[in-house]
Order: sequence, then structure tokens, then C-alpha cells
Amino acid sequence: MSDLVLEGVSKSFGGLRAVADVSFSVKAGRIFGLIGPNGAGKTTVFNLVTGVYKHDVGSIRFGSTNLLPLAPAKVAEVGIARTFQNIRLFTQLTVLENLLVACELQKRAHLAAAFFRTKVHYEDEELMHHRAMELLEVFGLQDAADEPSTSLPYGNQRRLEIARAMMLKPKLLLLDEPAAGMNYGEAEGLKTQIRWLRDKFDLTVVLVEHNMQVVMGVCEEIHVLDHGETIAHGTPAEVQNHPKVLAAYLGGDDDDDDDDEAGKAPPGAEAKKTGPASTATAKDAGSEP
Repeated sequence: MSDLVLEGVSKSFGGLRAVADVSFSVKAGRIFGLIGPNGAGKTTVFNLVTGVYKHDVGSIRFGSTNLLPLAPAKVAEVGIARTFQNIRLFTQLTVLENLLVACELQKRAHLAAAFFRTKVHYEDEELMHHRAMELLEVFGLQDAADEPSTSLPYGNQRRLEIARAMMLKPKLLLLDEPAAGMNYGEAEGLKTQIRWLRDKFDLTVVLVEHNMQVVMGVCEEIHVLDHGETIAHGTPAEVQNHPKVLAAYLGGDDDDDDDDEAGKAPPGAEAKKTGPASTATAKDAGSEP
């Protein structure tokens, strides 16, 4: 398995610096959280890892592979899959078809085999259909396989995106706000599902999420950004009591040094985040290009 390593990564859009000198590593097999208020640079980091954007400074490696020169399709080939902050389903396709569009990397048949309907083409079709149905069953969507994807409730559309990413057989799964729109019970189920996916498919998971119920309940290590800069890193217990994190989420000045011991977080602090948006990272807070 491969580690994801970011070293001194920065990205600017014109004169606006969205990510500033960010460094962290994600050990293989871990569930890792990347959190921060709205506009902190979290989705920009995902876009840099997956090749949607190219970083200006620093390096991003997955195992021994330098990701900078790779296009998004090539990043997928090395084993990195993602979901999106804003749902990106194919609205004219069924639930099953949304998964089947993601199976090209696993197909053995080339264009000629598909054109002439050879044996290997049909074997591919059967294998991919079987895998897609297996994943739909994992996410409880098998009964809706032939329904339009837009007919699903919002929470199930999120699950469908995760299932589609899993069709790529990733080694690293990037989940961008998978709990958005879910109620308490659905979020609890998502936590169980993320752990199960990691263990069942031997995955590394990086999670961007505003729902602290999910983050603190499933992540083993957390990196916190604010205005594109790192403000904290550690275990969930360390992060939720960090003064800079409390200041970023709850507002107010942080007069403590980085090495100072933080006091106890106020009850329910994680539920009160306001997430002030940063004009310097407006791209991260809204829809991606």
C-alpha cells in the first residue's frame, strides 16, 4: 500500500492564495480527516491531489508516484478515486448505469472487441454488471438499480457517488462532504460504512467533512486548515481542544502559542461551527469548475 504525502504545497488563483505551504502525510490504511471552516482550502487540496488543479509550489506523491504531471484520468489509474462536494451524477442515466460508466479501467476488451461483440466483450459486461450490483447492495441501493439516479433521496445520491468511486477499485478514496444532507441516523450509518469499506477493500480514506459527528467518530488522524494554512494536526481529541481550531470555528482571538495546552472544549462546540468564508478561497467554498 502507498502513503499520500504533501510537502510545502501552495496554490494561488491570480493574486488569491487558496493553499499556503500545506504539508501532511496519510499513512496507508488510515482514515484521515481534512477539516476547517468554509473556504479553508479543503476542496482545493482534493483538486490538487486529483489533478484538477496543478500546485504552484511543493510536491504531492502517492507512494513513489509524483502526481504533478498526471491528468485526472491518470491519477485514477494509479489508484485514487474521489467524490465531489456538489453531487456529480449523470442525471439521464439509471442508478446502475452511473456505476457502469466508471468501469473502463477494469475492462479488457478494446474498441474492436466491443464493435464486433466478441466473447471477451460479453465477459467484461457480465463482470462489470456483477461488480456494480455487488456495490449497490453494499450501499443498500440494489432495489433502485433501474431507477433514474435523480429519483434517489439526497443521502442516497451521496452513497451512489461513493459506490461509483469504488468501481475504480481505488487504493485511496477521497470523500468530499459525504454526510452533507444526511440526518443523524444516516450519518451514523455512514461512519459504519466508511470503516467497513476501509477494512473490506484495504483502502486509505481521506475525508473532508463539516459534520463533526462523523469526523470525530471515524477519523484516526485530523489535519485542520483555515484560510489555506495549517492550524492544527493530531488525533480527534487533540484537535477538538486546540485553541486555534476553537478560534477558527467559534470566532474570537487565539492568544495561545502553538505549544500551549488548550483548555477543555465547551460542550457541543463542534456543533456550533459557523465557518466564516474566506474571500481568498472562494473557489473552495463554492462549486468546482
